[in-house]
Amino acid sequence: MERLRKKDAEEGRVETPLTDDQRAAIAEARSLYAAKMAEAEILHKSKVAGTFDPAQLEELAEQHRRDVARIQDDEARAVAKIRAAASGGGA
Repeated sequence: MERLRKKDAEEGRVETPLTDDQRAAIAEARSLYAAKMAEAEILHKSKVAGTFDPAQLEELAEQHRRDVARIQDDEARAVAKIRAAASGGGA
């Protein structure tokens, strides 16, 4: 870990500690996206429960995987934006 910090310092990357407001914003963003994930899971299960066609089940599973990946990407971007604001990057 120390080597990574040293390497980051050599490359000009400086880690700025998060403020309490930024920590709260990150927690709020994670909570929001956890709710979105739960909603997507519930919707997926309700669609699957009413479907018996294997091709349609596979299509629903693929759509669910895309939805989950999108939600995870959105969450990562939201947290990264908050962290960038902490380091003065202002995304």
